[in-house]
Amino acid sequence: MSDAMQEQVVDIARQAREAWRVLAQTSTARKNDALRAMAQHLRAKRAAILEANGRDVQAARGALLSAAMIDRLTLSEQRLQEMVDSVEAVIALPDPVGEVLRSWRRPNGLEIRKVRVPLGVVGIIYESRPNVTSECASLCLKSGNAVILRGGSEAQGSNQAIAQALQTALREAGLPAAAISMLPTADRAAVDALLQLDQYVDVIIPRGGETLIRKITETSRIPVIKHAKGVCHVYVDQAADLSMAEAIAVNAKCQRPGTCNAMETLLVHQEVAAIFLPNVLKALRQARVEVRGDAATRAIAPEVKPATEEDWGTEYLDLILAIRVVPSLDAAVAHIARYGSSHSDAIVTADTQAAERFVQAVDSAAVYVNASTRFTDGFQFGLGAEIGISTDRLHARGPMGLEELTTYKYIVHGQGQLRQ
Repeated sequence: MSDAMQEQVVDIARQAREAWRVLAQTSTARKNDALRAMAQHLRAKRAAILEANGRDVQAARGALLSAAMIDRLTLSEQRLQEMVDSVEAVIALPDPVGEVLRSWRRPNGLEIRKVRVPLGVVGIIYESRPNVTSECASLCLKSGNAVILRGGSEAQGSNQAIAQALQTALREAGLPAAAISMLPTADRAAVDALLQLDQYVDVIIPRGGETLIRKITETSRIPVIKHAKGVCHVYVDQAADLSMAEAIAVNAKCQRPGTCNAMETLLVHQEVAAIFLPNVLKALRQARVEVRGDAATRAIAPEVKPATEEDWGTEYLDLILAIRVVPSLDAAVAHIARYGSSHSDAIVTADTQAAERFVQAVDSAAVYVNASTRFTDGFQFGLGAEIGISTDRLHARGPMGLEELTTYKYIVHGQGQLRQ
């Protein structure tokens, strides 16, 4: 990496740090005014954003990127409106900054409060989806954090167009434009440089494939909040409403297969497999899903391709599904424990005791009873948007909204107390 690029990355991080000091003291009303301006400028720059995205999509097709990747990259009028709606939804959310989590008085008279404060400067490294740019920027702004964004090279034009609209809005609102920064180059060396700047950046949040996340985790000197991958399961219990189970399975796999909360493995209790599998396989074939199954599945449906050991732990992000027939709920839980990624897993059952056993035993960020895994999403959870979905255990887990972008500090009031 050239010295000029290194200096540019350092300068971006330094300015973001300075912008954070302003944001951390900015009132809720002023932050909301800036968010309104961001939504307005996204609308006003709609044509420029869609034009830039069209060029990115054309280049992606020329580079023979997968259909799932192109789907995540593509913006439409509807998706752009959803970006605006997401920013406006954040305005309506309560500001977590300054919330008193706990307060108490010590025998010596000290008054102690535990208060939410912003994390600081957040670096977000992501792939494909340009809507991440506005979602993350709006959440970071509302929670008083500066953000440094670095999208994938395939979405460079789209992300720059969106970031320019957001920075214009910040200036209009009287806030530093560096509060929403974007690395201006697709060169991966710039990311490597950013990951070393722990004096300016407080946390890194990667959003993308397993390879990207592993590389960032191994390289970064800055703490990383991550999800490794989304190997999500739906387990159809022997007490399931099979019509409901079919609808949930098809939705979890097909509604948008290129997302981390899409089902990758369907587990079916052996007592209902012979009845359930022919119907669900017909629906999956109509949706053009390639199915790979274990021996028990193929005994019922010989046309299904044989699944390999590798299939059980694969995040396909595509219209591919692995199916396994299991002898019990405990076997389903054991499969999820071995092959899952602690992201999102579901049980379909009318047995409340079985449901309770499943939710207690499955150690995932989101566990569902009789619902699709596709709901693991900040907007769907009522968080306004999400900064990412964490499968870590420390600080944040599941869809990360405003609260997960804060830490806390202790504020202590005394009247001259001295420690003896």
